[in-house]
Amino acid sequence: MERCTLKRQLSYPDLESAEALRSSLILQPKGGSPLLMLSQEKDGCRVYNPGDDTVYETKSDLSGYRFVASSGKWFLVIDSRMKLYIIDVFGEEERIDLPGLETFKGSHFKIERVGEDKIRHVAFRTLSRTDPSTAEDVRGRLWVEDKKGGDFVVLWLFERSNYIAFCKKGDDHYREISTRDGVLGELRGVNDMLLKGYDLYIFATRGFVRHLDLSPRHDGFIDVSEKHSFPRWLPPLSRDEMERINKYKIISCIESIAVVTSSGQVLIVVTYELTSKDRVFHLYKRDPQVLYPTTYDTMFVEVHSLGDEALFLDLGITVPADHTLGIEPNSIYFTRGDRIRHRQTSSLDICVFSLTTKTVKRYPCLDASNIKDAQWFLPS
Repeated sequence: MERCTLKRQLSYPDLESAEALRSSLILQPKGGSPLLMLSQEKDGCRVYNPGDDTVYETKSDLSGYRFVASSGKWFLVIDSRMKLYIIDVFGEEERIDLPGLETFKGSHFKIERVGEDKIRHVAFRTLSRTDPSTAEDVRGRLWVEDKKGGDFVVLWLFERSNYIAFCKKGDDHYREISTRDGVLGELRGVNDMLLKGYDLYIFATRGFVRHLDLSPRHDGFIDVSEKHSFPRWLPPLSRDEMERINKYKIISCIESIAVVTSSGQVLIVVTYELTSKDRVFHLYKRDPQVLYPTTYDTMFVEVHSLGDEALFLDLGITVPADHTLGIEPNSIYFTRGDRIRHRQTSSLDICVFSLTTKTVKRYPCLDASNIKDAQWFLPS
């Protein structure tokens, strides 16, 4: 890994000043090694490498961006003027300009700008207008093909809207994925979503998973969701788990989804944040063999181990463990549980949870670093 001569090991908690955060540039990160993009209250953005416990400056000044999502070394970002871009965080001003949000072509409303830093929705039929939204309200996902000049897919949404907007490479506008009209009741809404290649998985508000194929062979997308039985049941927690939760109380309980890369199995991830500053994770998968004979409900079984894989919840995928890259087996890499749907009780918690030992590893050098947000990413 090539670095310039200046380097500061961060082995102390006082990271308030910009000087304490300055280090060398990561010019050639080790492919597949987990890194953290840190968005600070002050002094812009930095990259943290847990492998050497060091915070690095980025090659370009990225202080004007909010980081929405990532794919490899690429990030979907938005600036204060509500403009979206795809940037290479290790490149020299390498940026892909995306269509303006107002190019969105929806079936019930259009998007109009309110000044330079806000947008609102205008209904076609009634001309009613929503309250303005800012860059902080945008959620999204990104996939960039891992080859020079490859394809990409961009998704974004606003929390209170009934659609997801998307575009692919070469598009000059965003198209609509309705999350309500024309959608089965159990598949409506968005609690979470993930993008793996051209496959979009939407975790609906009733707890079912909607699966859309966005590949170029289709005009837009097609729904390839599995058939679901209603209602959906998760197995109960063990007595020890219930006693622990009752003792320390739950601050938040958030459900999200992930895809096991090796099998394509969709997992439901339940995250409990406790008043003891502890965190508990449970993984579940659909088991079509376990059905009540009278109601044929959709049942799930708990997944107690990821084996030789690690789950990066910010990305919604698992990757093979690799000690040479610093990827721990049977672990969950976590920052926050409300990446798509904001919750007031959720908080930033940069950690790695071991499903083997049920313990949480955190990074003390980041505790006092004035971090507003952070995301795990895996540069290719």
